[in-house]
Amino acid sequence: MADELTARSNEVPEEIHRAAELALERKASDVVVLDLRGISTATDYFVIASGTSDVQVKAIADHVRDELKKDSVRPEHLEGFRGGRWVLMDYVDFVVHVFHPQAREFYQLERLWGDAPRWDVPMG
Repeated sequence: MADELTARSNEVPEEIHRAAELALERKASDVVVLDLRGISTATDYFVIASGTSDVQVKAIADHVRDELKKDSVRPEHLEGFRGGRWVLMDYVDFVVHVFHPQAREFYQLERLWGDAPRWDVPMG
């Protein structure tokens, strides 16, 4: 499954590519896109990224939110900005998760959604 989405990454909507690129601009690590279409009715894609500290998690999330807003892409719901361990930005068709590494390991979204096609976003 991992290679399936990688091979079709050109089919991933532009705003998902943009969110992943924006996370990388703030030095996010382990950026992954999961294609949840046909698996979940809640959203179509997850963009998952990690920061090395609470400050970096917030900086990544702020950057993604602020830059997407310039493209008139606004989140429907935000969670976790105050804590910095896990920031969730729900854009309806996709959800951006920015984790502190320990929180990412604890919640294991990639394992929970292990049957979803996966795209490991290359670092720029």
